[in-house]
Amino acid sequence: MADFDFDVLVIGAGPGGYVAAIRAAQLGLKTACAEGRETLGGTCLNVGCIPSKALLHASELYAEASSGALSKFGVSFSGVELNLDQMHGEKAKAVKELTGGIEGLFRKNKVEWLKGYATFTGRDSVQVGDRTVRAKNIVIATGSSVTPLPGVEIDNEVVIDSTGALALPTVPKELIVIGGGVIGLELGSVWKRLGANVTVVEYLDQILPGMDGEIRRESAKIFKKQGFTLKTGTKVTKVERTGSGATVTVEPAAGGASETLTADVVLVAIGRRPNTDRLGLDAAGLTLNKRGQIEVDHDFATAAQGIWAIGDVTPGPMLAHKAEDEGIAVAENIAGLTGIVNHEVIPGVVYTHPEIAGVGRTEEELTNAGIEVKVGKFPFLANSRAKTNRDTDGFVKVIADAKTDRVLGVHIISSLAGTLIAQAAQAMEFGATSEDIAYTCHAHPTHSEAMKEAAMAVLGKPIHM
Repeated sequence: MADFDFDVLVIGAGPGGYVAAIRAAQLGLKTACAEGRETLGGTCLNVGCIPSKALLHASELYAEASSGALSKFGVSFSGVELNLDQMHGEKAKAVKELTGGIEGLFRKNKVEWLKGYATFTGRDSVQVGDRTVRAKNIVIATGSSVTPLPGVEIDNEVVIDSTGALALPTVPKELIVIGGGVIGLELGSVWKRLGANVTVVEYLDQILPGMDGEIRRESAKIFKKQGFTLKTGTKVTKVERTGSGATVTVEPAAGGASETLTADVVLVAIGRRPNTDRLGLDAAGLTLNKRGQIEVDHDFATAAQGIWAIGDVTPGPMLAHKAEDEGIAVAENIAGLTGIVNHEVIPGVVYTHPEIAGVGRTEEELTNAGIEVKVGKFPFLANSRAKTNRDTDGFVKVIADAKTDRVLGVHIISSLAGTLIAQAAQAMEFGATSEDIAYTCHAHPTHSEAMKEAAMAVLGKPIHM
Protein backbone atom coordinates (compact mmCIF):
# COMPACT_ATOMS: atom_id res chain seq x y z
CA MET A 1 0.00 0.00 0.00
CA ALA A 2 2.95 2.33 0.56
CA ASP A 3 3.44 2.42 -3.22
CA PHE A 4 0.12 4.25 -3.59
CA ASP A 5 -0.58 7.85 -2.65
CA PHE A 6 -4.30 7.14 -2.29
CA ASP A 7 -6.71 4.26 -1.97
CA VAL A 8 -9.15 6.10 -4.21
CA LEU A 9 -8.63 8.93 -6.65
CA VAL A 10 -11.77 10.41 -8.21
CA ILE A 11 -11.34 12.40 -11.42
CA GLY A 12 -14.01 15.10 -11.53
CA ALA A 13 -15.91 16.83 -8.73
CA GLY A 14 -19.38 16.97 -10.24
CA PRO A 15 -22.44 15.33 -8.59
CA GLY A 16 -21.05 11.84 -9.22
CA GLY A 17 -17.42 12.56 -8.43
CA TYR A 18 -17.71 14.56 -5.24
CA VAL A 19 -20.29 12.12 -3.84
CA ALA A 20 -18.03 9.16 -4.68
CA ALA A 21 -15.09 10.86 -2.97
CA ILE A 22 -17.03 11.69 0.18
CA ARG A 23 -18.53 8.20 0.44
CA ALA A 24 -15.13 6.56 -0.09
CA ALA A 25 -13.65 8.72 2.66
CA GLN A 26 -16.54 7.86 4.97
CA LEU A 27 -15.69 4.19 4.43
CA GLY A 28 -12.15 4.75 5.68
CA LEU A 29 -10.36 4.96 2.35
CA LYS A 30 -7.65 7.57 1.78
CA THR A 31 -9.26 9.65 -0.94
CA ALA A 32 -8.44 12.48 -3.30
CA CYS A 33 -10.49 14.22 -5.97
CA ALA A 34 -8.98 15.94 -9.00
CA GLU A 35 -10.93 18.93 -10.33
CA GLY A 36 -9.77 21.58 -12.80
CA ARG A 37 -12.47 24.16 -12.12
CA GLU A 38 -11.88 26.89 -9.59
CA THR A 39 -14.89 25.59 -7.67
CA LEU A 40 -16.28 22.14 -6.92
CA GLY A 41 -19.63 20.79 -8.06
CA GLY A 42 -19.02 20.32 -11.78
CA THR A 43 -21.37 21.51 -14.49
CA CYS A 44 -24.47 20.89 -12.36
CA LEU A 45 -23.68 23.28 -9.54
CA ASN A 46 -21.67 25.82 -11.50
CA VAL A 47 -23.35 26.22 -14.90
CA GLY A 48 -26.17 23.68 -15.01
CA CYS A 49 -28.84 22.38 -12.64
CA ILE A 50 -28.45 24.92 -9.85
CA PRO A 51 -28.12 28.26 -11.66
CA SER A 52 -30.80 27.29 -14.18
CA LYS A 53 -33.25 26.44 -11.39
CA ALA A 54 -32.46 29.74 -9.68
CA LEU A 55 -33.40 31.59 -12.88
CA LEU A 56 -36.43 29.40 -13.48
CA HIS A 57 -37.77 30.17 -10.00
CA ALA A 58 -37.02 33.89 -10.22
CA SER A 59 -38.58 34.18 -13.67
CA GLU A 60 -41.72 32.40 -12.47
CA LEU A 61 -42.06 34.91 -9.62
CA TYR A 62 -41.60 37.81 -12.04
CA ALA A 63 -44.16 36.39 -14.46
CA GLU A 64 -46.71 35.89 -11.69
CA ALA A 65 -46.25 39.42 -10.41
CA SER A 66 -46.14 41.17 -13.79
CA SER A 67 -48.76 39.26 -15.78
CA GLY A 68 -51.75 39.96 -13.56
CA ALA A 69 -52.21 36.24 -12.98
CA LEU A 70 -52.63 36.78 -9.24
CA SER A 71 -55.40 39.36 -9.52
CA LYS A 72 -58.06 36.64 -9.45
CA PHE A 73 -56.85 35.81 -5.95
CA GLY A 74 -57.19 39.45 -4.89
CA VAL A 75 -53.46 40.16 -5.22
CA SER A 76 -52.70 43.04 -7.59
CA PHE A 77 -49.40 44.69 -8.49
CA SER A 78 -48.51 47.86 -10.30
CA GLY A 79 -45.18 49.12 -11.59
CA VAL A 80 -43.53 45.70 -11.51
CA GLU A 81 -39.96 45.99 -12.79
CA LEU A 82 -37.34 43.43 -13.73
CA ASN A 83 -33.89 43.86 -12.17
CA LEU A 84 -31.94 41.32 -14.19
CA ASP A 85 -28.65 42.13 -12.47
CA GLN A 86 -30.22 41.33 -9.09
CA MET A 87 -31.66 38.11 -10.51
CA HIS A 88 -28.22 37.06 -11.72
CA GLY A 89 -26.74 38.09 -8.37
CA GLU A 90 -29.10 35.85 -6.42
CA LYS A 91 -28.31 33.00 -8.80
CA ALA A 92 -24.57 33.51 -8.21
CA LYS A 93 -25.14 33.58 -4.45
CA ALA A 94 -26.88 30.20 -4.53
CA VAL A 95 -24.07 28.72 -6.64
CA LYS A 96 -21.41 30.08 -4.28
CA GLU A 97 -23.19 28.72 -1.21
CA LEU A 98 -23.51 25.23 -2.65
CA THR A 99 -20.06 24.93 -4.22
CA GLY A 100 -18.54 26.27 -1.02
CA GLY A 101 -20.56 23.72 0.91
CA ILE A 102 -18.92 20.88 -1.00
CA GLU A 103 -15.50 22.30 -0.23
CA GLY A 104 -16.49 22.22 3.45
CA LEU A 105 -17.63 18.60 3.11
CA PHE A 106 -14.26 17.69 1.58
CA ARG A 107 -12.48 19.19 4.58
CA LYS A 108 -14.85 17.50 7.02
CA ASN A 109 -14.31 14.09 5.42
CA LYS A 110 -10.58 14.59 4.77
CA VAL A 111 -10.87 14.38 0.98
CA GLU A 112 -7.83 15.99 -0.63
CA TRP A 113 -8.65 18.29 -3.54
CA LEU A 114 -6.05 18.00 -6.30
CA LYS A 115 -6.53 21.24 -8.22
CA GLY A 116 -6.10 20.68 -11.94
CA TYR A 117 -7.14 18.39 -14.78
CA ALA A 118 -6.04 14.78 -14.48
CA THR A 119 -4.42 12.80 -17.30
CA PHE A 120 -3.54 9.11 -17.07
CA THR A 121 0.16 8.31 -17.24
CA GLY A 122 -0.44 4.61 -16.55
CA ARG A 123 -3.16 2.28 -15.34
CA ASP A 124 -2.80 3.40 -11.73
CA SER A 125 -1.21 6.84 -12.10
CA VAL A 126 -2.33 10.28 -13.24
CA GLN A 127 -0.71 13.66 -13.64
CA VAL A 128 -2.50 16.66 -12.16
CA GLY A 129 -0.68 19.86 -12.99
CA ASP A 130 2.98 19.26 -12.18
CA ARG A 131 2.18 16.44 -9.75
CA THR A 132 1.98 12.72 -10.54
CA VAL A 133 0.05 10.52 -8.10
CA ARG A 134 -0.72 6.82 -7.88
CA ALA A 135 -3.97 5.34 -6.61
CA LYS A 136 -5.08 1.79 -6.02
CA ASN A 137 -8.49 2.68 -7.46
CA ILE A 138 -9.29 5.48 -9.91
CA VAL A 139 -12.88 6.59 -10.57
CA ILE A 140 -13.54 8.51 -13.79
CA ALA A 141 -16.37 10.98 -13.20
CA THR A 142 -15.60 13.74 -15.67
CA GLY A 143 -19.18 14.39 -16.74
CA SER A 144 -20.23 15.91 -20.04
CA SER A 145 -20.15 19.12 -22.03
CA VAL A 146 -22.29 20.83 -24.64
CA THR A 147 -22.59 19.05 -27.97
CA PRO A 148 -21.58 21.48 -30.75
CA LEU A 149 -23.66 21.97 -33.88
CA PRO A 150 -21.38 21.34 -36.87
CA GLY A 151 -20.56 24.54 -38.72
CA VAL A 152 -21.91 26.79 -35.98
CA GLU A 153 -19.52 28.91 -33.94
CA ILE A 154 -20.50 29.64 -30.33
CA ASP A 155 -19.44 33.15 -29.29
CA ASN A 156 -21.66 33.32 -26.16
CA GLU A 157 -22.71 36.80 -27.17
CA VAL A 158 -25.23 36.25 -29.96
CA VAL A 159 -24.83 32.52 -30.64
CA ILE A 160 -24.77 30.94 -27.20
CA ASP A 161 -24.68 27.59 -25.44
CA SER A 162 -26.42 26.68 -22.19
CA THR A 163 -23.71 28.39 -20.14
CA GLY A 164 -24.18 31.61 -22.08
CA ALA A 165 -27.96 31.36 -21.65
CA LEU A 166 -27.47 31.60 -17.89
CA ALA A 167 -25.69 34.93 -18.13
CA LEU A 168 -27.41 37.05 -20.78
CA PRO A 169 -27.02 40.71 -19.69
CA THR A 170 -30.34 41.77 -21.24
CA VAL A 171 -33.57 40.07 -22.23
CA PRO A 172 -33.50 39.37 -25.99
CA LYS A 173 -36.50 40.46 -28.00
CA GLU A 174 -36.27 37.38 -30.21
CA LEU A 175 -34.68 34.12 -29.05
CA ILE A 176 -34.28 31.06 -31.25
CA VAL A 177 -33.61 27.80 -29.42
CA ILE A 178 -32.09 25.02 -31.51
CA GLY A 179 -33.15 21.80 -29.80
CA GLY A 180 -36.50 20.92 -28.25
CA GLY A 181 -35.09 18.84 -25.42
CA VAL A 182 -34.90 19.46 -21.69
CA ILE A 183 -32.17 22.12 -21.68
CA GLY A 184 -33.57 24.13 -24.57
CA LEU A 185 -37.09 24.20 -23.16
CA GLU A 186 -36.00 25.06 -19.62
CA LEU A 187 -33.74 27.93 -20.64
CA GLY A 188 -36.15 29.06 -23.32
CA SER A 189 -38.90 29.27 -20.71
CA VAL A 190 -36.75 31.48 -18.48
CA TRP A 191 -36.35 34.12 -21.17
CA LYS A 192 -39.93 33.70 -22.41
CA ARG A 193 -41.23 34.61 -18.97
CA LEU A 194 -38.88 37.59 -18.81
CA GLY A 195 -40.25 38.97 -22.08
CA ALA A 196 -38.55 37.28 -25.05
CA ASN A 197 -40.38 35.86 -28.04
CA VAL A 198 -39.11 32.28 -28.19
CA THR A 199 -38.99 29.99 -31.22
CA VAL A 200 -37.91 26.37 -30.66
CA VAL A 201 -36.51 24.47 -33.64
CA GLU A 202 -36.50 20.68 -33.25
CA TYR A 203 -35.31 18.17 -35.85
CA LEU A 204 -37.68 15.41 -34.70
CA ASP A 205 -41.43 15.56 -35.20
CA GLN A 206 -42.10 16.23 -31.51
CA ILE A 207 -40.34 18.01 -28.67
CA LEU A 208 -38.87 16.18 -25.65
CA PRO A 209 -37.28 13.17 -27.37
CA GLY A 210 -37.42 9.98 -25.34
CA MET A 211 -40.40 10.92 -23.20
CA ASP A 212 -43.83 9.28 -23.31
CA GLY A 213 -45.76 10.15 -26.48
CA GLU A 214 -48.84 11.52 -24.73
CA ILE A 215 -46.65 13.63 -22.47
CA ARG A 216 -44.82 15.05 -25.49
CA ARG A 217 -48.03 15.95 -27.30
CA GLU A 218 -49.67 17.54 -24.27
CA SER A 219 -46.50 19.45 -23.41
CA ALA A 220 -46.41 20.91 -26.92
CA LYS A 221 -50.01 22.12 -26.52
CA ILE A 222 -49.14 23.79 -23.21
CA PHE A 223 -46.01 25.50 -24.56
CA LYS A 224 -47.92 26.79 -27.57
CA LYS A 225 -50.62 28.12 -25.24
CA GLN A 226 -47.87 29.94 -23.34
CA GLY A 227 -46.76 31.66 -26.55
CA PHE A 228 -43.84 29.51 -27.70
CA THR A 229 -43.43 28.99 -31.43
CA LEU A 230 -42.55 25.33 -31.99
CA LYS A 231 -41.04 24.34 -35.33
CA THR A 232 -40.75 20.55 -35.14
CA GLY A 233 -39.60 18.30 -37.95
CA THR A 234 -37.23 21.11 -38.89
CA LYS A 235 -33.52 21.05 -39.69
CA VAL A 236 -31.09 23.93 -39.15
CA THR A 237 -28.76 24.30 -42.12
CA LYS A 238 -26.97 27.54 -41.24
CA VAL A 239 -26.51 30.00 -38.39
CA GLU A 240 -24.92 33.28 -39.36
CA ARG A 241 -24.17 36.25 -37.15
CA THR A 242 -25.41 39.52 -38.65
CA GLY A 243 -24.15 42.46 -36.63
CA SER A 244 -25.91 42.46 -33.27
CA GLY A 245 -28.15 39.55 -34.21
CA ALA A 246 -28.20 36.32 -36.19
CA THR A 247 -30.05 34.59 -38.99
CA VAL A 248 -30.95 30.92 -38.84
CA THR A 249 -31.70 29.06 -42.06
CA VAL A 250 -34.02 26.08 -41.64
CA GLU A 251 -35.79 23.57 -43.84
CA PRO A 252 -38.14 20.63 -43.27
CA ALA A 253 -36.24 17.63 -41.90
CA ALA A 254 -37.84 15.49 -44.61
CA GLY A 255 -36.69 17.94 -47.28
CA GLY A 256 -38.29 21.00 -48.83
CA ALA A 257 -37.99 24.75 -49.21
CA SER A 258 -35.80 26.63 -46.75
CA GLU A 259 -36.70 29.74 -44.79
CA THR A 260 -34.72 32.26 -42.77
CA LEU A 261 -35.43 33.21 -39.17
CA THR A 262 -33.91 36.21 -37.39
CA ALA A 263 -33.13 36.66 -33.73
CA ASP A 264 -31.18 38.73 -31.25
CA VAL A 265 -29.87 35.54 -29.64
CA VAL A 266 -29.60 31.93 -30.82
CA LEU A 267 -29.27 29.20 -28.18
CA VAL A 268 -27.73 25.92 -29.35
CA ALA A 269 -29.04 23.16 -27.08
CA ILE A 270 -28.86 19.88 -28.99
CA GLY A 271 -27.50 17.73 -26.19
CA ARG A 272 -24.33 16.85 -24.33
CA ARG A 273 -21.33 14.58 -24.93
CA PRO A 274 -18.98 12.75 -22.51
CA ASN A 275 -15.83 14.55 -21.35
CA THR A 276 -13.03 12.13 -22.19
CA ASP A 277 -10.68 14.19 -24.37
CA ARG A 278 -8.14 15.17 -21.70
CA LEU A 279 -7.98 11.87 -19.88
CA GLY A 280 -5.27 10.08 -21.88
CA LEU A 281 -7.25 6.86 -21.78
CA ASP A 282 -4.73 5.08 -24.01
CA ALA A 283 -2.21 5.17 -21.17
CA ALA A 284 -4.79 3.47 -18.95
CA GLY A 285 -5.56 0.78 -21.53
CA LEU A 286 -9.14 1.99 -22.13
CA THR A 287 -11.10 2.62 -25.31
CA LEU A 288 -14.45 4.29 -25.94
CA ASN A 289 -17.61 2.81 -27.43
CA LYS A 290 -19.19 4.22 -30.60
CA ARG A 291 -20.95 6.95 -28.62
CA GLY A 292 -17.73 8.12 -27.00
CA GLN A 293 -18.62 6.57 -23.65
CA ILE A 294 -16.69 4.35 -21.24
CA GLU A 295 -18.32 0.96 -20.86
CA VAL A 296 -18.69 -0.43 -17.34
CA ASP A 297 -20.07 -3.56 -15.75
CA HIS A 298 -22.78 -3.84 -13.09
CA ASP A 299 -20.31 -2.70 -10.42
CA PHE A 300 -19.09 0.31 -12.51
CA ALA A 301 -15.74 -1.35 -13.18
CA THR A 302 -14.15 -0.68 -16.57
CA ALA A 303 -12.14 -3.14 -18.66
CA ALA A 304 -8.96 -1.94 -16.89
CA GLN A 305 -8.26 -3.39 -13.46
CA GLY A 306 -8.69 -0.81 -10.71
CA ILE A 307 -10.34 1.81 -12.93
CA TRP A 308 -14.02 2.60 -12.51
CA ALA A 309 -16.38 5.04 -14.22
CA ILE A 310 -19.70 6.69 -13.34
CA GLY A 311 -22.07 9.40 -14.51
CA ASP A 312 -22.24 11.07 -17.91
CA VAL A 313 -19.11 9.36 -19.29
CA THR A 314 -20.94 6.00 -19.08
CA PRO A 315 -24.04 4.77 -20.95
CA GLY A 316 -27.44 5.88 -19.70
CA PRO A 317 -29.27 9.15 -19.09
CA MET A 318 -27.09 12.17 -18.31
CA LEU A 319 -28.66 13.08 -14.98
CA ALA A 320 -27.05 14.43 -11.83
CA HIS A 321 -29.02 12.15 -9.51
CA LYS A 322 -28.05 9.08 -11.53
CA ALA A 323 -24.40 10.08 -11.14
CA GLU A 324 -24.86 10.67 -7.40
CA ASP A 325 -26.32 7.22 -6.84
CA GLU A 326 -23.55 5.68 -8.93
CA GLY A 327 -20.99 7.64 -6.90
CA ILE A 328 -22.23 6.08 -3.68
CA ALA A 329 -22.44 2.63 -5.25
CA VAL A 330 -18.94 2.66 -6.77
CA ALA A 331 -17.38 3.78 -3.48
CA GLU A 332 -19.14 0.95 -1.67
CA ASN A 333 -18.04 -1.57 -4.29
CA ILE A 334 -14.43 -0.41 -3.99
CA ALA A 335 -14.69 -0.82 -0.22
CA GLY A 336 -15.88 -4.42 -0.61
CA LEU A 337 -19.54 -3.70 0.09
CA THR A 338 -22.44 -4.10 -2.34
CA GLY A 339 -23.31 -0.91 -4.16
CA ILE A 340 -26.28 -1.12 -6.51
CA VAL A 341 -28.16 1.30 -8.74
CA ASN A 342 -31.45 0.23 -10.29
CA HIS A 343 -31.21 1.86 -13.70
CA GLU A 344 -34.79 0.88 -14.48
CA VAL A 345 -36.00 3.40 -11.89
CA ILE A 346 -34.23 6.67 -12.64
CA PRO A 347 -36.66 9.61 -12.68
CA GLY A 348 -36.25 12.49 -15.09
CA VAL A 349 -37.70 15.98 -14.71
CA VAL A 350 -38.10 18.96 -17.05
CA TYR A 351 -38.26 22.06 -14.83
CA THR A 352 -40.49 24.17 -17.03
CA HIS A 353 -43.87 25.40 -15.80
CA PRO A 354 -45.64 23.11 -15.49
CA GLU A 355 -42.95 20.57 -14.76
CA ILE A 356 -42.78 17.36 -16.76
CA ALA A 357 -41.54 14.14 -15.14
CA GLY A 358 -41.28 10.46 -15.85
CA VAL A 359 -39.87 7.28 -14.36
CA GLY A 360 -39.67 3.79 -15.81
CA ARG A 361 -40.62 2.95 -19.35
CA THR A 362 -42.91 4.75 -21.78
CA GLU A 363 -46.01 3.21 -23.29
CA GLU A 364 -44.28 3.16 -26.68
CA GLU A 365 -41.24 1.30 -25.33
CA LEU A 366 -43.41 -1.31 -23.66
CA THR A 367 -45.63 -1.80 -26.71
CA ASN A 368 -42.61 -2.15 -28.98
CA ALA A 369 -41.19 -4.75 -26.58
CA GLY A 370 -44.39 -6.77 -26.89
CA ILE A 371 -45.46 -6.20 -23.29
CA GLU A 372 -49.21 -5.93 -22.77
CA VAL A 373 -50.07 -3.02 -20.49
CA LYS A 374 -52.99 -1.33 -18.74
CA VAL A 375 -52.97 2.46 -18.56
CA GLY A 376 -54.67 4.79 -16.10
CA LYS A 377 -54.77 8.58 -16.43
CA PHE A 378 -56.14 11.33 -14.26
CA PRO A 379 -56.25 15.03 -15.19
CA PHE A 380 -55.37 17.76 -12.72
CA LEU A 381 -58.48 19.55 -13.95
CA ALA A 382 -60.36 17.08 -11.72
CA ASN A 383 -57.99 17.41 -8.75
CA SER A 384 -59.40 19.58 -5.97
CA ARG A 385 -56.11 21.19 -4.87
CA ALA A 386 -55.07 21.99 -8.44
CA LYS A 387 -58.55 23.39 -9.04
CA THR A 388 -58.44 25.70 -6.03
CA ASN A 389 -54.94 26.86 -7.03
CA ARG A 390 -56.17 27.48 -10.59
CA ASP A 391 -53.21 25.38 -11.74
CA THR A 392 -54.86 22.56 -13.64
CA ASP A 393 -52.58 21.88 -16.61
CA GLY A 394 -51.47 18.28 -17.03
CA PHE A 395 -52.24 14.79 -15.83
CA VAL A 396 -50.79 11.67 -14.20
CA LYS A 397 -50.34 8.56 -16.32
CA VAL A 398 -49.70 5.17 -14.69
CA ILE A 399 -48.67 2.22 -16.85
CA ALA A 400 -48.93 -1.28 -15.38
CA ASP A 401 -48.27 -4.79 -16.65
CA ALA A 402 -51.61 -6.18 -17.84
CA LYS A 403 -50.90 -9.59 -16.32
CA THR A 404 -49.22 -8.80 -13.00
CA ASP A 405 -50.42 -5.20 -12.42
CA ARG A 406 -46.85 -4.22 -11.52
CA VAL A 407 -46.19 -0.55 -12.27
CA LEU A 408 -43.75 -0.20 -15.18
CA GLY A 409 -43.86 3.55 -15.76
CA VAL A 410 -45.36 6.77 -14.44
CA HIS A 411 -45.44 10.05 -16.37
CA ILE A 412 -46.67 13.40 -15.08
CA ILE A 413 -47.28 16.96 -16.22
CA SER A 414 -47.93 19.26 -13.27
CA SER A 415 -46.46 22.25 -11.48
CA LEU A 416 -45.38 19.70 -8.83
CA ALA A 417 -44.37 16.86 -11.16
CA GLY A 418 -40.76 16.82 -9.97
CA THR A 419 -41.90 16.22 -6.40
CA LEU A 420 -44.72 13.82 -7.23
CA ILE A 421 -42.49 11.54 -9.31
CA ALA A 422 -40.59 10.52 -6.17
CA GLN A 423 -43.60 8.55 -4.92
CA ALA A 424 -43.78 6.71 -8.23
CA ALA A 425 -40.06 5.92 -8.17
CA GLN A 426 -40.24 4.59 -4.62
CA ALA A 427 -43.31 2.51 -5.42
CA MET A 428 -41.57 0.99 -8.44
CA GLU A 429 -38.40 0.32 -6.45
CA PHE A 430 -40.50 -1.81 -4.11
CA GLY A 431 -42.24 -3.57 -6.99
CA ALA A 432 -45.63 -1.98 -6.32
CA THR A 433 -48.75 -2.73 -8.32
CA SER A 434 -51.22 -0.07 -9.38
CA GLU A 435 -53.55 -1.56 -6.78
CA ASP A 436 -50.93 -0.90 -4.08
CA ILE A 437 -50.91 2.80 -4.98
CA ALA A 438 -54.69 2.93 -5.38
CA TYR A 439 -55.24 1.49 -1.89
CA THR A 440 -52.72 3.79 -0.22
CA CYS A 441 -54.45 6.66 1.58
CA HIS A 442 -53.38 10.05 0.18
CA ALA A 443 -53.95 13.30 2.07
CA HIS A 444 -56.77 15.56 0.89
CA PRO A 445 -56.65 18.05 -0.70
CA THR A 446 -53.28 17.49 -2.38
CA HIS A 447 -51.93 17.14 -5.89
CA SER A 448 -50.75 13.64 -4.92
CA GLU A 449 -54.35 12.42 -4.97
CA ALA A 450 -54.05 12.50 -8.77
CA MET A 451 -51.47 9.69 -8.47
CA LYS A 452 -53.95 7.61 -6.47
CA GLU A 453 -56.76 8.31 -8.94
CA ALA A 454 -54.57 7.45 -11.95
CA ALA A 455 -53.71 4.15 -10.26
CA MET A 456 -57.42 3.58 -9.65
CA ALA A 457 -58.01 4.32 -13.33
CA VAL A 458 -55.67 1.44 -14.24
CA LEU A 459 -58.20 -0.76 -12.41
CA GLY A 460 -61.08 0.99 -14.19
CA LYS A 461 -62.50 2.70 -11.12
CA PRO A 462 -61.38 6.32 -10.66
CA ILE A 463 -63.75 8.22 -8.38
CA HIS A 464 -63.56 11.84 -9.50
CA MET A 465 -63.64 11.34 -13.24
